[in-house]
Amino acid sequence: MALRLYNTLTRQKEDFVPVKEGEVGIYACGVTVYDTCHVGHARSSINFDVITRYLRYRGYKVTYVKNFTDIDDKIIAKANKEGVEFRRITERYIADHNDDMDRLGIERPTVTPRATEHIGGMIELIGKLLKNHLAYVVGGDVYFAVKKFKNYGKLSGRDIDEMISGARIAVGEKKKDPLDFALWKASKEGEPWWESPWGKGRPGWHIECSVMSARFLGETFDIHGGGEDLVFPHHENEIAQSEGASGKTFARYWLHNGFIKVDHEKMSKSLGNFVTIKDILGLYHPEVLRFFVLQSHYRSPLDYSDEALGDARSAMNRLYETLKRIRDVFAADQALTPVSVEEDKLSGKEKVLLERVRTLPERFREGMDDDFNTARAMGYVFDLVRQVNAYLTDGFKASQPALFALNEAERTLREVGGVLGILMEDPDVYFEKDRLREAEKRGMEVGGIEALIEERLKARADKNWKRADEIRDGLAAKGIVLKDSKAGTTWTIEGKAN
Repeated sequence: MALRLYNTLTRQKEDFVPVKEGEVGIYACGVTVYDTCHVGHARSSINFDVITRYLRYRGYKVTYVKNFTDIDDKIIAKANKEGVEFRRITERYIADHNDDMDRLGIERPTVTPRATEHIGGMIELIGKLLKNHLAYVVGGDVYFAVKKFKNYGKLSGRDIDEMISGARIAVGEKKKDPLDFALWKASKEGEPWWESPWGKGRPGWHIECSVMSARFLGETFDIHGGGEDLVFPHHENEIAQSEGASGKTFARYWLHNGFIKVDHEKMSKSLGNFVTIKDILGLYHPEVLRFFVLQSHYRSPLDYSDEALGDARSAMNRLYETLKRIRDVFAADQALTPVSVEEDKLSGKEKVLLERVRTLPERFREGMDDDFNTARAMGYVFDLVRQVNAYLTDGFKASQPALFALNEAERTLREVGGVLGILMEDPDVYFEKDRLREAEKRGMEVGGIEALIEERLKARADKNWKRADEIRDGLAAKGIVLKDSKAGTTWTIEGKAN
């Protein structure tokens, strides 16, 4: 099956054909570094992380570029408020962003350029637009003349005549037409500036991405992405600038992820309804947040709530519980090893399981090839997990063929999980982290819980079944579920916190 992408530009799914066979260039708009990242930023980062992981899984050589906007009105305002040079602000929040991304398991992009590193390229591009009569200078400002660019609005689907009817020129703006946008801004008192042919100033927002994408990916590249709020005006203006200067197609495929919403409104700093990534990771394992994002198609809206995160946690726990059950079989029967066996020595149940295992990669690719449908792909992962659990429950007996089948199941689950950035932990490590977070969230003492579990084990050894049951029931009343196996007793905290 061919990889098909929904292209915002054409409003339909298309077969993906890269500019250069076997290679893919992706540019995704990054954050403006003036504050801590929230869960909306996490969604975009996770989605494009999985897209790049999957393209590499498919064998493409991927160059992934994601920028930092490190000069902007909000950055300047924060620097002035704190009485520091603007780079103090940007360095702080770039480091903060990278810490969040590392904790989320986001693979670092191939290149992470900063806007201020490419001022020269921006000045050069603006010069080309002036030469092509698509821009003009007014008192040290340079504006793009929107009406002179054919097909402006083709990405967002906006009609230029309708835009004109509602447009106004704000007080203090020097542009000739209300639709025109700034390429270069003359310096103001208290703002950083760079020298240019039009005087001291700084670049407009849109020009930076046109320059940085071309610098690392060429004037025409494969995929440009970002949140759906960037379709207009940012990405529309990027197309106008880039194609107006080069005369070539800018990006061939445009991918936009949907919003994370809270009470049916977009999560954003301006609305004050945001939750930071750090807040979430203090309460949940990073893979829980990844699962929460990936359980929906990247273009769909996603409703954030504590209940939704709790459901994602329960789902991740089910996946890791299956890996743990497999590991427990290996631990209990160390005389057996999961080496290859002849097919005719497999039982009917093992043959059924192995067939599910061996078809998972193909089904996973089928889901992902349909516009990176992570929701469908994860559904196939859970299909195999259910099959494994049924195999381990229905009269299971350890044997050489059994361990071979289970080993193949674990290997395959981790293979496709790695593309999604989940199932990356050892199950015991995952559950230890989960228990610590959940116990802290509910104000429980881990040491006290484990002391009661030890007391219960002693009671069982002494055949004091009444006391053992009292301890189990008491812990269960607090949401602490015990699971006994040959390898010992483990515990998880389930259900809602009171």
